[in-house]
Amino acid sequence: MDRAKVIKEEIVEQDTRFLAVYVEAKNSCLVMLSEKEDKMGTLALAVPNPKGLVGPVTSQTLLGERNAISARMLAEYIASKKGKITMVSVYLERLNEIHAQKIFMDLIEKVFIKEHQKESIKT
Repeated sequence: MDRAKVIKEEIVEQDTRFLAVYVEAKNSCLVMLSEKEDKMGTLALAVPNPKGLVGPVTSQTLLGERNAISARMLAEYIASKKGKITMVSVYLERLNEIHAQKIFMDLIEKVFIKEHQKESIKT
């Protein structure tokens, strides 16, 4: 029986650490993105379309509002890429949400690269 995958990554940008904790289960993903330390922030849920149906991913902010645009955008991106229910938390202390989006997107890509490397080692 396969257990959930857990990947932790970070990027240092503008003298600040940006962190990702990525948990992927069989049917879902949970991603915590934060500035300086691992913290829960604005939480969004995205649900991909059933296989075979074309259209946008559905998303909703569950908790908070400060970084709702980024949380929903990133949740939708991951849900569409993985085809799984996805929850994304975005916590920012001082950096503007719009500036953080590119950093968090780079961080997610770094997680996906690390995940792919782990998969390659297993096979």
